[in-house]
Amino acid sequence: MARTRSRLADGREIVYFDREPGRTPVPDPRDLPAAEPLCETRRDPLTGDRVTVTAHRNTRTFLPPPDQCPLCPGGPASEIPDAGYEVVSFENRFPSFSSRTPDVPATVDGQEIFARAPGGGRCEVVCFTDDHGATLARLPIERVRLVIDAWADRTAELSDMPGIAQVFVFENRGVEIGVTLHHPHGQIYGYPFVTPRTERMLAMASAHRASTGRDLFEDVLDAERVAGTRIVASGEHWTVFVPAAARWPVEAHVMPHRHVPDLAALTGPERDELAVLYRDLLRRGDTLYGTPLPYVAGWHQAPTGEGRDLLRLHLQLFSIRRAPDKLKFLAGSESGMAAWINDVPPERIAARLREAAVGAEA
Repeated sequence: MARTRSRLADGREIVYFDREPGRTPVPDPRDLPAAEPLCETRRDPLTGDRVTVTAHRNTRTFLPPPDQCPLCPGGPASEIPDAGYEVVSFENRFPSFSSRTPDVPATVDGQEIFARAPGGGRCEVVCFTDDHGATLARLPIERVRLVIDAWADRTAELSDMPGIAQVFVFENRGVEIGVTLHHPHGQIYGYPFVTPRTERMLAMASAHRASTGRDLFEDVLDAERVAGTRIVASGEHWTVFVPAAARWPVEAHVMPHRHVPDLAALTGPERDELAVLYRDLLRRGDTLYGTPLPYVAGWHQAPTGEGRDLLRLHLQLFSIRRAPDKLKFLAGSESGMAAWINDVPPERIAARLREAAVGAEA
């Protein structure tokens, strides 16, 4: 993999990833003001959760026509100056977190109970291809492998940046999910804090180790493989399964067979197999209802500090589509109380994903 760095007109970094070296980046011709994002976090005193407030993101681009897509290469509205690319990652123009954000007072309204802090960190956009009409599921295996290498590269680099506590690699796909750009892409968040879900998993893994002496993720994976009823696919290094307590009408996890804290720690053979199994899972999802599946696919990675021996890297893919013409909306129990109700038994989800294998090969 060849990595080439450059800068956009407002100072943001852009990194190209190619299978072969030799790229000479084109200068960004736009006249842009310096990037000055406004990001802050506020702590909810009732739950301890941090809520991020971003005063600048309401002006971000929303579902532009193809000829004005900012992720297509070389156009007048493009964030990517080069005439073509394989995989590229750049700092988000409308970030949720940024090291450039100014300082803020330590409290809201001078009240100590309402803790406040700058929303430091970093947000990047990762484009999987310069083909506007493509999808990650339909890219060649060698391109999916390059995407994985780019994810690992950015995970390693962001993890070493000051003030970043956790790196989250994810893709939102489909207008039903809320995407604002159709071009095939994902995002990377370098959080200035450990997220609530990760804190909860670390607490559960720590308690499990204290009571049993064993690794929680190892025991979960072993139990799923022994039961077999929710296994979708497996290989030498990875298993794809629907979790026994799946929250969503379509949900699958992809977990490595050894303890790996993050994408950067994967070996070459593990990345090779992941490219095949992940693309296969995406294709299975697209065959379930005869229409492209709206989904969120997120890589849960260990924090950059403590807990790297407790949390194992794994992918969670889920969709809000519960029938060809029906979506699952988070209603009172889920949104108000975080108490999940799933209308589809996980075993049925797994069976349907397994049965989708024929369509997945088309």
